[in-house]
Amino acid sequence: MRNRLLALPLVAGAAALALTGCATSSASGDASSDGTIKVVASTNVYGSIVEAIGGDHVSVTSILNDPSQDPHSFESSAKTQLAVSKADLLIENGGGYDDFMTTLADASSTKADTINVVKLSGLDKGGDSEFNEHVFYSYPTMVKLVADVSKRLGDLDSTDGDTFTKNADALTTKLEGLESKTAELKKTYDGEKVSYTEPVPGYLFDAIGLDNVTPDDFSEAIEEGDDVPPAALNDTLKLFSGGTVKLLAYNDQTSSPETEQVKKAAEDNGIPVVGVTETLPKGEDYVSWQQANIDAVQAALQK
Repeated sequence: MRNRLLALPLVAGAAALALTGCATSSASGDASSDGTIKVVASTNVYGSIVEAIGGDHVSVTSILNDPSQDPHSFESSAKTQLAVSKADLLIENGGGYDDFMTTLADASSTKADTINVVKLSGLDKGGDSEFNEHVFYSYPTMVKLVADVSKRLGDLDSTDGDTFTKNADALTTKLEGLESKTAELKKTYDGEKVSYTEPVPGYLFDAIGLDNVTPDDFSEAIEEGDDVPPAALNDTLKLFSGGTVKLLAYNDQTSSPETEQVKKAAEDNGIPVVGVTETLPKGEDYVSWQQANIDAVQAALQK
């Protein structure tokens, strides 16, 4: 696992000092003073899930929420730290993906509970330096997250606990629908070779049974922001000139000369390119976003 997002620069000067004593925590069974539970999520992927469960009873701040933003280039602001300091619940991806959440929490001395989705997933068995931290493409993990969020919201606002449970059940049914769709595709496409610039959709590919054959040295260099070894780039380009793979998954939120070269090689050789993102596109919720990803992969595999 690599630390994808830039380390968070602390808010300097008077703003940081003013925020030091702003931490709040809600007593169990009671919502915040304005009647909503304040939740801060590292990305709008998790914010969308909280909103689907909490509805009007939650006020959600998603720190990374711009589909045109490179999620690896985040810088904090006084507004962001203030939101964290006032939160009743924090949600981070974990696994080194969004270490800025820990920095923000430590700087604000918040007493809010934190859900670490990587830990919740159980996917990181420890000792695997190549662990794929993009667990938001793992639907079983999202089912676990829905259950955890529902419980924690109920603990913070017992009056509306039945509403949270009902909304969580409805969302879980939709997530199970995504699982069923990938299981159905696996019957046809299990073992098909594919490629990606970064392992963003890795868990989706695994669910369909797709075999990523991208050289590790290529995808690791891209993920680290390092120069790609020439041999790794050459081997990656051969995947397309030789027709080895059925598709290329391309991270639309980050690019480099090497990824652009790989994308062009795929297009020149008639290999479908499927754009993927790490945050929600505008107007999408989690389920519609992932359904679109599944549909795009299926369409590419059918060509």
